[in-house]
Amino acid sequence: MRFPKLSRSLRKLSTHVLAIALGVLLTVSTLQVLPSQAEPAPTVTSGDTSNLIAQRQSPASAAIGSTSFVTAAVNRVGSAVVRIDTERTITRRVDPFLEDPFFRRFFGEGFSQQVPSEQLRGLGSGFIIDKSGLVLTNAHVVDKADKVTVRLKDGRTFEGKVQGIDEVTDLAVVKINAGKDLPVAPLGSSSNVQVGDWAIAVGNPLGFDNTVTLGIISTLKRSSAQVGISDKRLDFIQTDAAINPGNSGGPLLNGLGEVIGINTAIRPDAMGIGFAIPIDKAKAIAAQLQRDGKVAHPYLGVQMLTLTPDLAKQNNTDPNSPIQIPEINGVFVMRVVPNSPAASAGIRRGDVILQVDGKAITSAEQLQNVVEDSRLGQILQVKVQRGNQTQQLSVRTAELQNAS
Repeated sequence: MRFPKLSRSLRKLSTHVLAIALGVLLTVSTLQVLPSQAEPAPTVTSGDTSNLIAQRQSPASAAIGSTSFVTAAVNRVGSAVVRIDTERTITRRVDPFLEDPFFRRFFGEGFSQQVPSEQLRGLGSGFIIDKSGLVLTNAHVVDKADKVTVRLKDGRTFEGKVQGIDEVTDLAVVKINAGKDLPVAPLGSSSNVQVGDWAIAVGNPLGFDNTVTLGIISTLKRSSAQVGISDKRLDFIQTDAAINPGNSGGPLLNGLGEVIGINTAIRPDAMGIGFAIPIDKAKAIAAQLQRDGKVAHPYLGVQMLTLTPDLAKQNNTDPNSPIQIPEINGVFVMRVVPNSPAASAGIRRGDVILQVDGKAITSAEQLQNVVEDSRLGQILQVKVQRGNQTQQLSVRTAELQNAS
């Protein structure tokens, strides 16, 4: 009786041993096959490593290599970025009491002639755009300056002469005499810039020379009205690359080290938001400033507001509203400047501009761009709605004398 039980136990044990042996055999055979199925490493000749780099190195690892794209971009343009120091003497307003004849007789004529003055110093950035010594910067950096000093990265300093200023676009051209061996910043094209592209700001923020910050392009075509500087006519590039006082006039670069904008403004109530003038706009303005020393801007002479049906409805339902506004899309005229082209053409406060030369106008920025792109003295056919009626008015543009 014991032998049959023992034989059955032996058969079970032998079966388990056989299964284990087969499993080990299959595992070993699999390990021997796997290397032969792997893709062979690329063969590279001694003179060509491009294929190996392309297959083994991702863009991210390339950017974090021993020399990053930021370093390459800054090295390409860095020597052309300059520091601009300005000095300006202002005279304080004399107290009318000092002009009183009795006071002058009592204290003497010389006392009232001692007019107090104050020296104001400014700091900004710029970059060389021509070997002859042309420097592009912001108008507010050098405007009304009595003395302009341009300092190169290598330490050389030169007296700068302002060749032209355009307050409307906040651009200026400064000339230095430094021979013809000056480094020049490579200019790119802002029309090719996309949201999410790299943005590299170079300049002298807060007096810290040769400072570089990195970010991305946050958005494009941010209007000057949205930025809070309605006296300008610009659509800015918005970036989160750190921009601080002193960066003004410095270049904003793309990942290739090409200038795509000019750092010009920040929002004091926000962090990580800066604005740059597109380089394509700057190129056109710089050429006019070199040639004529100024830029002629056409204007109509209205203060305006983008009107939507919802905005008009809010006004019309307010019992304290002085006027009723058509609940339509257009540009609402808030004020007409006296003796302006708009005033001469008969545009009135409360009108809603609907079209210019047959093109529908739906925002104040759009109207501003249409006027900016027109010629001085050009007659624009402006369709307005006044109350329940529409009128067609002819407005001849004139030259804007100043930013205010």
